[in-house]
This record gives sequence, structure tokens and C-alpha cells, in this order.
Amino acid sequence: MTALKCIALIAHDQKKDDMAEFARRHEAELSRRRIVATGTTGGRIKEACPSLDVTRLKSGPLGGDQQIGAMIATGEVDMLIFFVDPLTSMPHDVDVKALMRLATVYDIPMALNRATAEILLTPGALGA
Repeated sequence: MTALKCIALIAHDQKKDDMAEFARRHEAELSRRRIVATGTTGGRIKEACPSLDVTRLKSGPLGGDQQIGAMIATGEVDMLIFFVDPLTSMPHDVDVKALMRLATVYDIPMALNRATAEILLTPGALGA
């Protein structure tokens, strides 16, 4: 398996603190990857880990989820880590579902919670 090139990081509002802490915990591993993130999530990650090079896209409701979906479809994103809040209704839920569908169609590793994300970033877990 080839080394991962790009990881997309997204978190719903109630999960942004979890994502920032996750990034802090895995800063060394993430620093070896290209990171793209939706706008607000990317900002929170940069606050937590100033040394990380994070490309911030639009916020999710303003098209950031779709931007990442397009990057998945063109082969620019190799892994999706999306901390989903299953207890809060999302007005842009159709965009979120489309993003998860694209990750499935293009067969990239996808974590929707911290437990799975921890496994995906375990050194050697994906041959990276």
C-alpha cells in the first residue's frame, strides 16, 4: 500500500474540541501528511497545533464538505476523519451523507468517531 498523502479532517460543532485534542495527540503523525479541513475545524486545529500545515476550505454548510468530496473524487484525499455529532440535527445533512458516500465509493479509509480515527492513525495500521 502506498503512503498516505492527504488526510481530510472535519468535525461537527459539538465535536470540534474533540478534533482539536485528537490533532494535538497525533500532531507528529499529522505533520507528515497534507491536511485539509473545513473552515472552522481547520481553524481550531491550527489553534491547537500551530506547527501543522492545514489547508482550510469553506465551512461545511457553505460548501466545505462538497469541496472535500470533490477532492476525494479526484484522488487528492486519501483518508477522511469526520467527527460526527449524531445527536444534533444538521441542516446540511445531505452534504454530509454525500461526502460519506464518496469516501465509500472511492474506497478510502474513513473514521466517523475518535475510536476509529485512533486506529487509522496507529503507526503501520495502513502500511504508511
